[in-house]
Amino acid sequence: MSACRVIAVVNQKGGVGKTTTAVNLAACFGVSERTTLLIDLDPQGNASSAFGVSKPLHQVYDCLIGRMAIKDAVLPTELSSLDLLPAGPDLVGAEIELVTAEDRALHLDRALEDARNHYELIIIDCPPSLGILTLNALTAADSILIPLQCEYYALEGLARLMETRELIRASLNPKLELEGIVLTMVDLRNNLSRQVEAEVRQHFGNKVYRNRIPRNVRLS
Repeated sequence: MSACRVIAVVNQKGGVGKTTTAVNLAACFGVSERTTLLIDLDPQGNASSAFGVSKPLHQVYDCLIGRMAIKDAVLPTELSSLDLLPAGPDLVGAEIELVTAEDRALHLDRALEDARNHYELIIIDCPPSLGILTLNALTAADSILIPLQCEYYALEGLARLMETRELIRASLNPKLELEGIVLTMVDLRNNLSRQVEAEVRQHFGNKVYRNRIPRNVRLS
């Protein structure tokens, strides 16, 4: 098996299509028969409910606190190559519990040590914040994938996220790359959408994917 790649899907702003991106990307890898693990690290648990999981017996929280190995907590999906590590209600408390831990940023990285030997790709759906859970994801990841909605404050949030990435690279995870930026909920009839897209493409060049995800009421 080729070396595992861990991709964190991250944006501190909610409602930008982050979970939709993570779920569909993981499903596409699964359909391609690449062994994939989707980790739901968002206490809201939307990536879990996308697979019909609402009250899991075991969850990512158990792995974060060292109670259980990831291989014992994952759930199969309809795709034979795709597993899910679900979120549950206990994840809300993890933010508080981990803050006082000495190695608070390293819990997920340690939990993934064995999982990296069993999967080609691990996709992490991060919560809409730059808190301790997202910090764990960025410390464990090889790269970040940023869904970006073309709206007024998008560039401001993107700048802050890139600053956070540089801080993580300097202190905890020097290998953390920018996988890419995917433009979501794009409405090309909107002048602001076109203007934001032009600025992002000018600044980040080929790190911005050519394909845009249009605003789609049916998908919502």
